[in-house]
Order: sequence, then structure tokens, then C-alpha cells
Amino acid sequence: MKTRTYQIALLSAVALCVLLAAALVYVLLPRYYAASKVASGDPVVARGPEATSQPAPSGSALPAQAEPGLATVQLSPQRLQEIGVTMATVELKKVNDDLNVPGNVDIDEERLSYVQTRFPGWIQNVYANATYQYVRKGQRLFTVYSPDIVSSEQEYLLARQNQKAFTQDAHGMAAREGDWLLQAAQERLRQFGVPAQEITDLEQSGKVQRDIAIESPVSGYIIERNALPNAYVQPDTKLYTIADLSTVWVYANVFQNDVGRLKPGDPAQVTVDAYPGRHFNGRIDQVLPQVDPATRTVRVRLVFRNPGVVLKPGMYVNIAIAIPLGRQLVIPASAVMQTGSRAIAFINHGNGNLEPRTIEVGPQLDDSMIVLNGLKAGEQIVSSANFLVDSEAQLQQALAAFAPPSPQAATGPSKAPAAQMRIDFVTQPDPPHNGANTVRVKLTDPDGKPLTGVQVTATFLMPAMPAMGMGAKRVVATLDDKGNGFYEGPLQLDVGGAWQVIVTVQRGGQILATKQLNVSATGGME
Repeated sequence: MKTRTYQIALLSAVALCVLLAAALVYVLLPRYYAASKVASGDPVVARGPEATSQPAPSGSALPAQAEPGLATVQLSPQRLQEIGVTMATVELKKVNDDLNVPGNVDIDEERLSYVQTRFPGWIQNVYANATYQYVRKGQRLFTVYSPDIVSSEQEYLLARQNQKAFTQDAHGMAAREGDWLLQAAQERLRQFGVPAQEITDLEQSGKVQRDIAIESPVSGYIIERNALPNAYVQPDTKLYTIADLSTVWVYANVFQNDVGRLKPGDPAQVTVDAYPGRHFNGRIDQVLPQVDPATRTVRVRLVFRNPGVVLKPGMYVNIAIAIPLGRQLVIPASAVMQTGSRAIAFINHGNGNLEPRTIEVGPQLDDSMIVLNGLKAGEQIVSSANFLVDSEAQLQQALAAFAPPSPQAATGPSKAPAAQMRIDFVTQPDPPHNGANTVRVKLTDPDGKPLTGVQVTATFLMPAMPAMGMGAKRVVATLDDKGNGFYEGPLQLDVGGAWQVIVTVQRGGQILATKQLNVSATGGME
């Protein structure tokens, strides 16, 4: 019993291996056949039903070898006009890329100033008493009483009196010491930061100035204030922070992928929703050396002049950075057909010959796109209806693969009866839908008599739609002879939409006639 079980298992394994080998041969044989055709060196040119039967002229400059997976398509002028094909020229010109990013206005840190005293004392009167108050350079901010300043002023007045007493001995040592003492006392007042006007008033009045006025070192807005009446201050007390807002910084948040294209000095433009129609021009000052780990952005600092202080710190702005890219090959963005893994453009060789070529594209600039590789300046390309051209190419390629010419057709002209055969095609339901359908075909010979004893197939083709993530589809319905020239067979469609149908009539492996038509199936995807 155990030996019989082993024998059954062995036979099952052998049968499974045979089935797998047959399936592998079924899948690889058509690919091997297609590869052998390409290796033979014969150019593959797919021709559509509207294409003329004459060979392409010698001046059409067809490519010597088509790219793998792509076939040159030939369309008649009438067909080009029907599907709305337009042409454009590959141009070489200087271009700029505009990078649009958000940003925020901030204070120019290089224009910040602090107000402090160089001596301890008590604040008496405060004149600049509000945050964001505008002050001018030299304007009084507050007065302060300091015993150290009073003592230095008394020393200055005493040195001045001594100098006058020693003027009679102008060439003696006492006169020189009097000058030295006066200069030292005056320098001490300067080191304390006493304004020059206060020293002048001291000289003219000869009286000690009890309260010293502290002036603003710059013009700007007070953004921080700690000066209060009767407050005691020391040299390390920061009393005011004054910002000059005539120039501001703008921080742009740029994704790290775009930072490599930026450099200091590049021009930029700012727009603000608060000022419609106004533009503010500036430049990049620095690309900061840190990436925000949460947003993967880099802060880029820009400098803008700010007349009238219309750009206020903290304001949200829109930034357009002009990135000069030099001279580049440029084509319309509509001329590029993205297939997921590659970009394709159709080259116009004239006489309806369109060559699909894989290209490498760069950034998109409004309605144009930069081409890095694959095209040359002056070449003519298809700029619209690329998808329809690609559909024509796939259909013609499928026709060439599905119905290759028979040896008899290659050596001589086709017989008249095949050309005059009538093929009537209908589906049930009409139009078909996604799901189960029935295909019916009626064949009549040139004399109008029913044609029987032939093999009939209906091949439904739908080109790939990369934008929708759908590959090309091919469904074959084999029709049975129902007598009196009628042929019928089942058809299973898994998606609605526009299908291209090829009805093929054969006898003994030889193609007698074909018919091509378009069918629109209802419904979506199953």
C-alpha cells in the first residue's frame, strides 16, 4: 500500500512538471519569436489602416533601429488631422526656474542696537516710554542721576580751574600738569558715555549737571524697554532694544531637494496678501546649514529693503526665487508622455513618420519642460494628442504581431475574393458591456453567398493608460461556425471604454481577410 502511494505521488509530480514546462514554452515562445525578428536587423515599422501602401521616401530619415518596446508609427495626413496632432520645435534658450515657497518676515539682526549705561545710577525722567515707539538717532531717551558722573564732573571743573591758575607759568611743569589733569577728567567723562553736548554745557555753565541725558544711538523702533522712572541701573542692565526696520530678513522654508539649486545673491520676489499687486525685490543672503527633521525643509535667509515698514516682522509672505538655469533645451510640457518608468516624445521625421523616443527631462517651467537628454535643438516633435498617437502605435504594433503576412502574400498580390469579402460584425448586447457578451459575425463571398468552413476570431485591443495605472489589454474571442455564413462566440470584457477590434478570417493557417473597427463598451472596471 505504501509503495502504491509513492508511485501515485511520483506520477503526480511528473505530470505537474510537464504542465509547467508546457506553460513556460507557451509564454516564452512568442517572445523568442519577436526577439529573433529584432535580432535579424529588419526595421519594424507599424502601418495603420489609413496609411498609404507606398514605401517611405528615402529622405524621411527613419531611425536605423527602434528602441526596445517602441515602434515607429506612420499616419496619413488625414489621420493626423483627425486626432488633432500638432507639432513643436525643440528650442535652445536661456531659462529661469521660479521656486515658490512660503516664508516669514523677521528683524534684521545686523540692525539691532542696545541701550545701556556705563555707570550705575537712578533713572529720573523717561521720554521714550512705549514699546514700538519710533525714535531718531540723537533723540533723548531718559535722564539718569549717577554719583560717579557727578564726581567726575567736579574733577573736571577743578582741573579747569587749576589750568587757569597755572597759565602764567606756561613753560613750567605746573602748567603741563594742569593740562594733563583737564584732559584726563574730560576723557573720563567720555568713557562714561556722557554726551558731547553735556560736556559743552558743563564747560559753559561751570556747574555740575546732576541729571545726564542718554540719547538713542540709532533711528528705529523700540522693540524692548526696561527703563522705568526711579529704577536703579547698572552697566549690565539692558534698558532698550532698538531695531532699524528699513531692511528686514525673510526666512523661506525650502525643501531639501531644492536647496542645491540655490546660492547667495540669487534674486527673489515677495508678495503679501495684504498688498495685492505689489512686489518686493530682494536677494538670497544665506542658506542656513540645518534641516528641520520634522518638515525636511531648510531655512533660507533673504534680505529685502523695507521703505515705509510695509513688511512687518512676523508677517506671512509668498516668496518666488528666480533660479537661473542657463541655456537649456526646452519643449512644451504637453509634448512629454509619462509612462511611469520613462518619458517619451514622438519625433516627426516627415511624411507621417513619428518615432517614439525615450528622453530624460528636467524641471517643468510653467508650460515648458527642460530636456536633459534624448533630443537636439531644431527637431520637430508632437506637442499634442500624444496619447492618441501612442494608441495608434500600439494598435499597429499589435496588428503586425497578430497577423503577419503569409508567405503567399509576401511573394505575390492578394487574391481578389479576399479583398472583396464582406464581414458584418455585431455584439449582443449592443454595445457590449464589461462582463459576459456574445460576438456574431456574418461572412459572404464576392458573389453574396454565405462563406463557411473558415476560422474566425475577434481580437479586442485597448492601449495602456499609464496615467490611470492600467496596462494594455488584449481579449480574443474564437467564433464557432453556426452555418449559413454565421459565426458566434463568447466574449468576456473586464473593463468598459473604447476598444479597437480586429476580425480575422483564416483558412488552413492562411489569412483570407481582416476588418478593423472601434467599439465602445459600457460600464467601468469589474
